[in-house]
Amino acid sequence: MTVTTRRTALASLAALAASPLLSLPAWAQTGLKISHQFPGGTVTEGDFRDRLTRMFAAEVEKRSKGALKFSIYPGSSLMKTNAQFSAMRKGALDLSLVPLSYAGGEVPEVNIGLMPGLVTSYDQAYSWKNAEVGKELNRILNEKGIIMVSWIWQAGGMASRTKPVIDPGDAKGMKIRGGSREMDLMLKAAGAAVVTLPSNEIYAAMQTGAMEAALTSSTSLISFRLEEVSKALTTGRAGSYWFMLEPLMMSKAIFDRLPKDQQQLILTVGAELEAFALKSSKEDDQQVATVYQKAGAKVADMNPAALKKWQAIARATAWKDYGEKNASCANLLKLAEKTL
Repeated sequence: MTVTTRRTALASLAALAASPLLSLPAWAQTGLKISHQFPGGTVTEGDFRDRLTRMFAAEVEKRSKGALKFSIYPGSSLMKTNAQFSAMRKGALDLSLVPLSYAGGEVPEVNIGLMPGLVTSYDQAYSWKNAEVGKELNRILNEKGIIMVSWIWQAGGMASRTKPVIDPGDAKGMKIRGGSREMDLMLKAAGAAVVTLPSNEIYAAMQTGAMEAALTSSTSLISFRLEEVSKALTTGRAGSYWFMLEPLMMSKAIFDRLPKDQQQLILTVGAELEAFALKSSKEDDQQVATVYQKAGAKVADMNPAALKKWQAIARATAWKDYGEKNASCANLLKLAEKTL
């Protein structure tokens, strides 16, 4: 090999080693993965939570000029629902849109995201982000290895195999899925027997009779086709004691490896999509009634008097239990009560 040839080869190797592609970690070369438990669709059709992840991915890729790419894994096809939060904390999963309360066994503070009767309207829910409670919750999640990308709140209702559940007395003796430890405490105090499982497993449990009723978001009441196994529905369109924080989150370990401009881009697009989430949630609160009526189910709305009864039970059970867990939970609850 001549000197000139050797120099050319060495220069080529140096250029290759300095290539931005080779300097990126493996996950950045192959794209970031977004996992969730909901039915898959497209950017324009299907469950709005799946649509939101696809809109997020498309917009970030567009604005980053292809530097950031994403793969969407709906229906818990990448990993089990309850494993997603922990996987993000470890850096084994990049992003997930998952109910925050599903991680309550791992991080007790996050159960405030589905605290019965603590949030009763969308205005109150979305005020959290910039209120003291939201800032403190965000700090705790950061400390636990999680970045909040989009704050997403959903009202919920109850599908039932038998009758509408409006007043606490209606729940007595029924096997009901609440969705969080705190929701279950309130239901138990009302005389119900609680069943614990993620929302994508509700259909099978109701179909077999292992469960008689289930509380979940309006969107899930539609997407999981629960009208097929229900004879009654209590909607959240007139108010609800069931408001759930179901954010799009990202692993802090992965987020921290990105350049500052890409970090800011992710947060900016995530925040912009909150308006879409709010609009879609409200639309589903209305649509769910139509879907169930067409299926022949009896549809009822929560009323202010019944809501106050549930709230009183929640305050004496779920709120009390949560506040006694540790000083951090007590502080979060105190801050949240300021938004009532």
